[in-house]
Order: sequence, then structure tokens, then C-alpha cells
Amino acid sequence: MEVTGLAAVLLAIALLLVVVSAVQPVARRLEVSETVLLALVGIVIGGGADLVIRSTYTDKIPGMAGTALNGVAETFLDFPVSSEVFLLVFLPVLVFQGALAIDVRRLADEAATVLLLAVVAVVVSTATIGFALFPFAQMPLVVCLLLGSIVATTDPSAVAGIFRDIGAASRLTRLVEGEALLNDAAAIAIFAVLLDSVTSHQAIHVGSATISFLVSFAGAIAIGIIGARLMLYMITVLGNAPAAETTLTVALPYIVYILCDEVIGVSGVVATAAAGLTMSVYGPSTFRPQTWRFLNELWQQLVFWAGSLVFVLASMLIPRLLVGMTRWDVVLIVIASVAGLVARATVVFGLLPVLAWTRLAPPVPSPFKVTMVWGGLRGAITLALALAVTENPNVSTPVAHFIGIIATGFVLITLLLNGTTLRSVVLFLKLDQLSPMDQALRHQVLSIALEKVAERARETGDELGFSTDATRSVIDSLEVRSHEERSANTFDTDLGDRQRVTLALITIANQERSILLDLFRIQGLSRRVMETLLRTADAMVDGARLEGRFGYVRALRKRLRPPLKFRMGQFLHSHLHYDKLLMDAMAERFEMLMVGHLVSLSLSRFLRESMEPMLGSRVSEIVAETLARQRKMLDEALAALRLHYPGYAEALETRIFRQIVLRLEGQEVDTLHAESLISDELSRELHREVERRRMRLDRRMTFNLRNNIEGRLKNAPVFRGLPAAALHDLSMSASLRFPAIGETLLKRGHKVHTVFFVSAGRAEMHVIERDIHFGAGDVIGGLEVIENRPMPGTVRTVQFGHMLAIPASRFHRLLEEYPVVASNLEELLRGRAERGANTLSMAATAGEVSDPPAQPATEYVSVMKD
Repeated sequence: MEVTGLAAVLLAIALLLVVVSAVQPVARRLEVSETVLLALVGIVIGGGADLVIRSTYTDKIPGMAGTALNGVAETFLDFPVSSEVFLLVFLPVLVFQGALAIDVRRLADEAATVLLLAVVAVVVSTATIGFALFPFAQMPLVVCLLLGSIVATTDPSAVAGIFRDIGAASRLTRLVEGEALLNDAAAIAIFAVLLDSVTSHQAIHVGSATISFLVSFAGAIAIGIIGARLMLYMITVLGNAPAAETTLTVALPYIVYILCDEVIGVSGVVATAAAGLTMSVYGPSTFRPQTWRFLNELWQQLVFWAGSLVFVLASMLIPRLLVGMTRWDVVLIVIASVAGLVARATVVFGLLPVLAWTRLAPPVPSPFKVTMVWGGLRGAITLALALAVTENPNVSTPVAHFIGIIATGFVLITLLLNGTTLRSVVLFLKLDQLSPMDQALRHQVLSIALEKVAERARETGDELGFSTDATRSVIDSLEVRSHEERSANTFDTDLGDRQRVTLALITIANQERSILLDLFRIQGLSRRVMETLLRTADAMVDGARLEGRFGYVRALRKRLRPPLKFRMGQFLHSHLHYDKLLMDAMAERFEMLMVGHLVSLSLSRFLRESMEPMLGSRVSEIVAETLARQRKMLDEALAALRLHYPGYAEALETRIFRQIVLRLEGQEVDTLHAESLISDELSRELHREVERRRMRLDRRMTFNLRNNIEGRLKNAPVFRGLPAAALHDLSMSASLRFPAIGETLLKRGHKVHTVFFVSAGRAEMHVIERDIHFGAGDVIGGLEVIENRPMPGTVRTVQFGHMLAIPASRFHRLLEEYPVVASNLEELLRGRAERGANTLSMAATAGEVSDPPAQPATEYVSVMKD
């Protein structure tokens, strides 16, 4: 019985998947690109099917064999695949996974280079190939340019696969993959404009086409980002539902692609790339680590199927597209290929140095440039666009014939010539070798690691009772390798202290990211908090890589600054007395500081136990000092909150500890099950019990913003003597401020509109070559309100704090209603001034004063009177 219809198509796809699975190990064994081998397989299948149909020998085969063979050949020749299938079914998957796998922050450093290769190179290639063919092709210029746009898009899959197989420089792979994200969009946009001109027989208006191109790009980027962020928000609403979360990521690329391409009329490829990049940035902090890992593995599998099938199916069309090819067509193919190579070389060697000279992008070494020029392979998208022309009923037969043959021949030359020799080019240029820093680090790490392995191997052999003769050769070989690595070690001479500190800080930041992801497995921790911590950990990696220690510390300080949500909540609290947003922001900040504190302790232990043997004591001391500053800033910020919200702090600590213990309990159950000490049924029951207790911790804790404020005011010397009603009114009517380090509270020469009561933290003001310090219990701006004069200096915070912000009019009314406040303030000023003078006198007697000392907060009174 003959298989027909949908069953025949599904059977053909299944057989192609079998072929694809066999191609991968064969390509690895032959050391050729998988895509090149897939293309050859597709050509053989397409050509073989055509040969079977044309041949009469199958009719002579007895029985069902001949009929089945003809049926298979007809299925492959009439396979229901068109340009629309390539562009709507396969392209969103390939683009989205390519963006998802990219390190966006590392790619940001190469943004100018990627845009040059993805947009400018496509335009230059389109023009160069079109004008090169125009004198010889006997076709209108617009048709030649249309062909140029079709073959201008490069396919990175073969190139990136080769780079990964031979261990080429990661930057080279990043540039190729980054280019691939956008060059398809640029080529398709130019292709659409030129195809419309060919079919409508109208001239192209460059100005309007350029504006349309830019609008399409910008609109698609916005829609892609918005779509991804909405999807991420849905995931946070769904809670812990891995299957639903993964399903949303599969739907996302098709939604944004079709919405942009078919409904809105902007670039669907760019929108899909933007959505994938957004997922790459925010995904690790939104998905649970195990879900994120599964999601990436799923997408790698999907792109393997899609990428392999698209190459085989597109290559099956090659024999059909080459029907009627003449010798002159071969000449035109050679002209187009040479023109494409020249155009790419012009951009890479001519324009990339301009970017480096203007400092818009890091310089690209010449070996990289050679590889990028030779690695401009064309593939399935080029064939799909050529097929779209041949399928278009408004395109004349000569034009369709010209486009189909030249584009297909162009693809074959790049795959069979460039694709088969690219590996040799990379090896010849030595791009598979480690950088000097990595090479030096390799010897350092291996020499230490092999010593530890040899020691553990000796102990293991003794425990297992192996004879000395059996273990001696293995342990001796480890010791010999360790000695060889130690002899070749140039770590101390090749790398200076600055480079080693930078390397250590990058390692520390990456370790922090790993610890955070490990903590994120504890269900119940806020996704938003983990997103902030992971994002700033990545920023610390980039800061250390670009600016060393300074960049690392600057990124850390930025982490501790109040975010936009916190500042908005502060504004609404101060001006509209709306506290909900600020309370949410404070709860998140509390959790962020506490998690950061736990991570800083782990980093110190990691530095001491793992990094000090590798980097040496001197570099470890420098890094330890940086980590100590980090922990000091975290502790100061956390202490200011603990002081006023001790109950919340204790409850949060208890909650986090319970979550950690529940995770340990779950791991212990897994260990017992893995060792067959408990049954499957008992394991499931114990996990359900752990999950029930964990769900009790999902309830969000309530943060009381004004907790303990009245008590702090009651104990403040400046408000001593105020009745309870006045203290309560003051605590409820005044607003709270949580200033960060370096925040300006009051400006020099400006009238005081807000008086600050320092509940915790420190601030300082510079007045007449003196630094005036404000600490807990001080009032900033109160004396200026009493005497109705501007501030004598700018007041800035030098420590994270907790302050009560009292409007000047409210403070003035408080003084009128309760004169005891003014008396307390003056008494406080006199007492502290006397103590400051006595301290200064004793220091002068001891001969310890060389510079003007920092003054207590109240001494600027005497300074102003002088």
C-alpha cells in the first residue's frame, strides 16, 4: 500500500531526521562542517529523486519495491516546502536561539563592529555585486541589485560550528554570531524594497526607502523588547510552573515575528532578535536555574532540528534551481562570487580600522579580519529568498531563471570552497591557540591541580587496597605532568600585579554570579532581587575587564545606590504620603542587602581557599581589601535598616534560613533515594512534605515603614520633653529618607526647606577648610531655620543612613509650639562644642594635630559666629 498525503510528508521528515543524525558524527570524523555535509546530502537527495523520476529502470523493478522507490522520489520532489515555510517556520527559531545564546553584555562592547558587518556590509555587498553583474548579465540594474541583496546575507552556522570545534578565539565567534542576528534583517529589508520595484516596475526613492528601513528597525526592536518583557512578567505571575514557562518561550518568537512581519509591517527578524536578546539578559534572573538550563537545552535541540532540516530541504531545491544553467551562467556566478568577496574585504579591512581609530569599537586583529572575510558563507536564507523570487508570479521567467541559478551557484561556491577550507585558514592563522594570559594561567592552574589530584589518587589507592605497583605508574605520571607544567609556568613573569588583580576580580565576579544562581534555587527568594543582583554581578565582570579594580568598585557602588523604583517610592512617600511602593522597595532592598551579605562571606572563603594558592598572597591581599570594602558598605547599609526594623530583619533572616534548611532537606532525600535507602514512593512523599512546608513560606512578608520611628524620636536628646501626642504627630507627618553614600541633602547658599533628623548614618559638610560631621541624633538644618539663613556649606552623606525629613515650615511650627526643642538644640550644640574643644586641646598637648581636624556636627555654630 502506497503512503500518500500527510503521512508521506511526516515519513519523509522522519527519514530526513535519521539522515541528519547520521551526518553529525560523520562530519566530526571527517573534520568537515556539518552544514557543508548537510548541503551535499540535500543535493544528493534532490538530484537522486529527480534522477529516479526521470529514469525508466524503476519500472523494471518487480513487486512493490519499484513503486515504493518512485513514491519516495515523488514525495521528496513534491515536498510541500516553499520560501514562506523557510521564513515563517524555521527563521524565527534560528534567530531567537542565536540571540538567546549570546552574551549580550560582551556583545555590547562590539556593537559598532556588529552593526557595521550586519548593515553596512550588506548594503555594500548588494551594491558591489549588483554593479559588477550589470555590464555582463543583460538584466536591468534593479534585478542585479536584487540578486546582490539575496546573496548579501551570511549564514553563521557553519562558521560558528567550525570555530567551536577547533576552539577558536571566543571574540571571533561572538562577532560572527552577532553579525548573523541582524544581517538577515538588513538583507530581507533591502530585498523587499527591490522586489517590489521589480514587480511593480517603479523606480526606487532612496530617501523614503532609508527612512522606512530605519523605522522598521526601531519599531521592531521596541516590539521585540516589549513582547519579551511581557512574557517575563507572565512568568513571574505564573509562579513555579516550568512547563508553562518553557512553552511561553517557544511561543514568543513566532508571536513577535508574525505580528511585526504580517500585521505591523516592520522587521520580524529584528523583533525576534530583540526578544531573544532581552531573554538572554533577564532570563537567568527570572527563570529558576534548573528551568533556565532545561530551556537552553530545549532550544539547542530545536535549533539543531530546524537548522539541519532547513539546510537539507533548501539544498534539495538546488538541482531544480540549476535547471537550464549555461556556461555563461557559470561566468556570472564567478563574477558575483568575486564581487562579494571584494565587497566584504573592503568593509572589513577598510572600515573596521576607522571604528578602532574613532574608539567606537575595540580594534580587530588582522588574522580575525582574514577569517571574517573568508568565512562569509551563504546558506539556507539565500536559497529561500531566491526561491521566493522564482515562486513569485509577477516576476518574469528570465528574471526568475537568472536569480535562481546565480544565487544557487553563489551558495555552492561559498559552501564547497570557503566552507571546506575555513578550518585550515583558522589553524594556519593560529586562532585556535590560547591568549598569552590564558596560556600563563593554564600552566599555573594545572601545576597546582595535578599536585592535588596526585595526592588524592594516592589516598584513594590506599583506601581501595590497590597494590603499590598498580598505583605507582599512574601517580608518577601525574607528578611528572605537574613538574612539567611548573617548569613551563611563566605566570609570575608574564602577568603583572595589575593584570592578576584584574583576572582575580573577574573570577570573583563570576563566582558571585554562580553563588547567586545557586541561591536562586531556594524557592521563595524574590525574582526581582535576584535579577538586580545578577545584573550587577555581570556589570562588575565588565567593569573589572575594562577598568580593573576601579571598574569593579564603581559597579559595586552602583548596585548599592537606590534603584528607580526606590526613588519613585521615596518621591510618592514624601510628596503624596503614598507608602505602598516605598514599602515594597524597602522590602526588596532589605532582602538584596541580606543576600549580598551572605554572598560576600562566601566570596571571602572562596578567595582564601581557592584563589590564594593560584594568585599568590600579594594579589590576594589586594582583592581581599576590595572584598572587605564591599562587605563594609553592605554591612553599613544593612545596619542602618536593622537598627530601625529589628523585627523585620529577624523575620527575614529566619525565613531565608528556613528556605536553606528545606533545600538541604530535599537534597538529603535525593541522596537517600540515589543510594536506594528509601523507595520511590517514600521519596515522593518526603518531597511532597518538603514542598508543603516550603509553600507556607511563599506568603509575602509585610513591611511596616514607620516601625519604631516614634521610639527613636522619644530617645533623641533634641526632642526630649515633647509630649507623646507631639512625638506621634511628628513621626506620622514627617517623611523618611534612606540616603545612599554621596547623596546631597542640602546645598550651600540655599535656603533650608527640609530639616533632617539623623537616626542612623553619617553626613558631612565642608565649611571654611573644616569638615563638619553629622551623626546619629544630630539635626541638619535646624539652626539655619531658627536663624533664617542659608546653609553655610553643602551637606552630603558619607554612609548609608536613615533620616527623618521634616519640612522647614513644620519644624518652625514645632519650635513655636514647643520652645523646649530650641532649648534642647542649643544645649546640645554647647555641650558638643565643649567636648570638641577639649578633645582638640588634649590632641594638641600630645602633639598629634597636624591638619585641621574634622569637627563635630554642632561646631559649625562657632564657625559661623566667627
